[in-house]
Amino acid sequence: MNNRLIKPLVLAIGLACATLSSAATVELTRGIDTKQFDTQRNVCDDLFGYVNATWLKANAIPSDRSTWGSFEQLDEASIHATHDLAQAAAKNLASLAPASIEAKIGAFYQSGIDAAAANKAGVTPIADWLKRVDSLKSPEEVVAFVHDTHAAGLGLLFNFGGEADFKNSSMEIAYAFQGGLGLPERAYYLEEGKDGSYKKIREAYVAYIAQVLELAGTAKAEATSQATTVLAFETRLAKASLAPVELRSPENQYNFVSLDEAQKQNPHFGWNKFFASQNLSDSKGFSLSQPKFFAEVDTMIEQTPIADWRAYLRFKTIDGAAPYLNDALAEAHFGFHGKTLRGQQENQPRWKRVLESVENGMGMAMGQLYVEKNFPPEAKQRAQQLVDNLRQATKARLEKLDWMGADTKKKALEKWASFTPKIGYPEEWRKWDGLTVKPDNYFANVAAAAKFNNDWSMAKINKPVDRREWGMTPQTVNAYYNPLQNEIVFPAAILQPPFFDPKADDALNYGGIGAVIGHEILHGYDDEGSKFDAKGNLADWWTKEDREKFDARTAKLVEQFDSYVAIEGLHVKGQLTLGENIADLGGLTMAYDAFKLAQSKSADPDAKIDGLTPDQRFFLNFAQVWRRAFRDAELKRRLNVDPHAPAQFRAIAAPSNLPAFAQAFGCKSGDAMVRDGDKQVKIW
Repeated sequence: MNNRLIKPLVLAIGLACATLSSAATVELTRGIDTKQFDTQRNVCDDLFGYVNATWLKANAIPSDRSTWGSFEQLDEASIHATHDLAQAAAKNLASLAPASIEAKIGAFYQSGIDAAAANKAGVTPIADWLKRVDSLKSPEEVVAFVHDTHAAGLGLLFNFGGEADFKNSSMEIAYAFQGGLGLPERAYYLEEGKDGSYKKIREAYVAYIAQVLELAGTAKAEATSQATTVLAFETRLAKASLAPVELRSPENQYNFVSLDEAQKQNPHFGWNKFFASQNLSDSKGFSLSQPKFFAEVDTMIEQTPIADWRAYLRFKTIDGAAPYLNDALAEAHFGFHGKTLRGQQENQPRWKRVLESVENGMGMAMGQLYVEKNFPPEAKQRAQQLVDNLRQATKARLEKLDWMGADTKKKALEKWASFTPKIGYPEEWRKWDGLTVKPDNYFANVAAAAKFNNDWSMAKINKPVDRREWGMTPQTVNAYYNPLQNEIVFPAAILQPPFFDPKADDALNYGGIGAVIGHEILHGYDDEGSKFDAKGNLADWWTKEDREKFDARTAKLVEQFDSYVAIEGLHVKGQLTLGENIADLGGLTMAYDAFKLAQSKSADPDAKIDGLTPDQRFFLNFAQVWRRAFRDAELKRRLNVDPHAPAQFRAIAAPSNLPAFAQAFGCKSGDAMVRDGDKQVKIW
């Protein structure tokens, strides 16, 4: 189960121009190139456009992507670096120890590259699952099928996995979470959308369902009929599901019940048998996180015709496997999920898709190889210094807050003192003993990894939390905050220019990785993270008066983002993106404070580079980080489901609330990038 409380940054970044492999060169950027500035724009009106418009105009979104910018450039660098590792492992497979992670990665990759074998196999790899679906005749058999697919790591109907207990973060428990939808969220099923956009997507979805059912052997007329049934089935699930903005609330993510209580609430699902199928029969309880959803599932088990269940489970089985089967199914899957929903024009080349499967199945093993070749120890040491400086800046801000009372401030500082930073890679690598990978059976390897990872996840439940574990691989271009562990995590792949460069001036580093570090720290005090205490437990440590003051300030940030129009009259959703926006504003504020402290120790603190003052370079690099363009379909999708605002608004929102930005560029009241008086949002 993906941890919905983990707060990833989802950054757009770039780094030095570098040749990544003999097969590909990715053009990346280092530092600030003043020739790229769009001087027809006023930096005081549009910092994002001033810094990025020229580059974005000259660099179209590649046909196999739905977004493009400095984040995607660095992602390409990571992809090519891991591709080199996978290729080398496959090439040297005969000489590698069979049990080594190199051999398993090489065999996995080699099996996936063989498109001819996948096309020859067709749907044979899932034939047993489909045969079982076709044989379902009773609610009991439906339930048993759902239990078994979860044990295999498939999770067709809902999400299930382990995470720290919200009320006792030292112990890991199981969480059952709503799921089972093929469209992004409930509104796509229940609303027409602007200009009928949701209705058109529903029609395309029904056509896609019929297409893959037919490709897997169902007669055309029957496939068309079943597609309509599947949409109606998922619509019932959607009506019982919470919207993305509701899921942001920790209270909607946690609902601890005993197994007996769960059995009473959902008597037809059989939670006791389900837990036994996951080897969790000794469990004392778990989080039945969205009771309304599971109540509807239970009702559907009792009342929905078995033929409808067969249609739904047949489609979900095929849809989940399609990317790993023959070309026809893989392309059909891309046609809807990639092209229709995200606007991506072409599917990625096979080697990238196979590499993604290897990453999904053995990502941390790949990370171990990645770190050995791509992450020098000195980078970790320098990053640690920046983390320490940002933490000190945060403490100073907390101590001086004039709106927070003494009791709440004491608790806030206790939480500050307990932050755990993780930099680069885990201290101890995960073991892969027991995972069998074959060089000639791609789907079998995907399935084996899914089961292996599910078993690994289940084995941790009802045991003490291992705080050494990471929620992202080192080669991931991102960062995150986990409130249950009160930890901030920065994978190796993000610790590169322009975010982080030991040779760069302080302005660039603090405007880049400094803002990232501050962002993750401030997630501990955003509207969700602030509900967890220093130990990572869901607890109310605020006074009523201070929470009201906090809510009043953050409400102004909601209003600010609600006013941004992203595309075709569609606004950013300020409440959905609130947590990230709080972290952006606070993170940039703390980064600037830390930057000024570092600058004060410089022999020439006001020295210009390329005619730019240090303060200007700080804000310009922050804006460059958010260099990103979206395809229309992808932007519309993200406005509905992504808790992060589109990049262009993240680049301008936080600086517009900081007087230091206006001072750096000589901006005046009335300029679009100057929010003063009652319009200024000031939290920290």
